[in-house]
Amino acid sequence: MTTPHDATAEPAAEQREDRGPLRTAVIVNPNRVDGLDELRASITEQLTDAGWPEPAWLETTAEDPGTGQARKAVEDGAEVVFVAGGDGTVRACIDGLAGTQTALAILPGGTGNLLATNLGVPTNTIDGVQLALDRGRRVMDLGEVEGKTFAVMAGMGLDAAMVDDAPTKLKAKLGSVAYVFSALKHLRDPQMKVEVQIDDHPVLRRRARTVLVGNVGRLQGGVNLLPDAEPDNGEMDIAVLAPRNLGHWIQTAFAVLRPGKNRVPNMEVLRGSRITVTSDRPQPRQLDGDVIEPSKTLAVTVRPDSLWVCVYQPDSSEDLTEGS
Repeated sequence: MTTPHDATAEPAAEQREDRGPLRTAVIVNPNRVDGLDELRASITEQLTDAGWPEPAWLETTAEDPGTGQARKAVEDGAEVVFVAGGDGTVRACIDGLAGTQTALAILPGGTGNLLATNLGVPTNTIDGVQLALDRGRRVMDLGEVEGKTFAVMAGMGLDAAMVDDAPTKLKAKLGSVAYVFSALKHLRDPQMKVEVQIDDHPVLRRRARTVLVGNVGRLQGGVNLLPDAEPDNGEMDIAVLAPRNLGHWIQTAFAVLRPGKNRVPNMEVLRGSRITVTSDRPQPRQLDGDVIEPSKTLAVTVRPDSLWVCVYQPDSSEDLTEGS
């Protein structure tokens, strides 16, 4: 792929050029963010002090976790949409922003904050708003499964079961550690037999405990499972994990946690732009931590250059995919 896959699609000098104030909207998950009045006042003050207009304010609901609000913001002319909430809120809003010129500005507020972590986005509101004001932008690919988009990772098997079983209260108390307790419950789950079709290559037949399709590589707790994954190369990395016992899981975990790009035992890494994983029986599935209906199939299509994200200016971070 060509130039849009640099750290930003526009030259840094053009990004720094003052093109006037931008229209913005804030989409907030009231169940994930405390102190809504204070948050609204803080964001509004920071924007107006910079000469930008007051943002539109939209709250998610149980019926609409963010997609409709993001579409409305775009229709109303927002050029930047701030999203305050967890990974699920961010993913839902991405569904509404995909394919538009409106930039996503993440204000992390959940347990994992996976997209923010992978892009090196700050985790506090003041710095997050300043990132948008500085006009650093990056265009990235998205994955699509059954009409739903994801920016980080899709999973089938143990990974999705782990996400589904992590109690909300435990996640609130322990953060990403809650997923460890959930994973332990599924370590003895039987392997699945899968067929993996990548682009037009021959079908691969494997036994696996979980299959992950990653646009970026970092998981909960900062674990860099797919260090070569790039969010703007038109492809995604596929990890087929097949530990058969506790000893294998320990080997795999130790290799993943070691610094550097090492071969990980019991894990095969593939790459492509059209990926279909078919299991011998229905499996739990997840997109960026959102559990979707179980199925025998996980079919992912890469949508290149589909989402603009507010990031640091390219000279502020040498590798935006490594986090900060």
